[in-house]
Amino acid sequence: MTLDAGLVGRSYPPSAVYEVGREKLAEFAAALGDRDPVYRDPAAARAAGHPDVIAPPTFAIVLSLGAGNVVVEDPDVGIDYSRVVHGEQRFTHHRPIRAGDRLVATASVAAVRSMAGNDMLTTRVDLATEAGEPVCTTTSMLVARGGA
Repeated sequence: MTLDAGLVGRSYPPSAVYEVGREKLAEFAAALGDRDPVYRDPAAARAAGHPDVIAPPTFAIVLSLGAGNVVVEDPDVGIDYSRVVHGEQRFTHHRPIRAGDRLVATASVAAVRSMAGNDMLTTRVDLATEAGEPVCTTTSMLVARGGA
């Protein structure tokens, strides 16, 4: 099935607020094997110029993955998730994610195209504070493999 180019620009309601906790940041850094103290130690983070501990750069996936799923689950998109592979992921940080941030994620369809019988869906998720301060923009390209 070819994705509808008319989907480009479709935006979805913001997610529920996610409060970033120090423990989650430390757990994420540990899972990555990253021992940088700015992810665990408030004093080290302050010494590096941050008001509190910060997130590893890829922590944004914690919020953006769930927010992006709203696109995949949209019946108007009609993508067969059983045939999907993850093609690309990008993070554009406007500032580091910090402990204590209260973030919302807003997903939209950034691009659709077909190539060699495969459908490609690119989603964009904007992470911002409750007050609307941009924090990170993620883009994710999914490839729905065509039939055999």
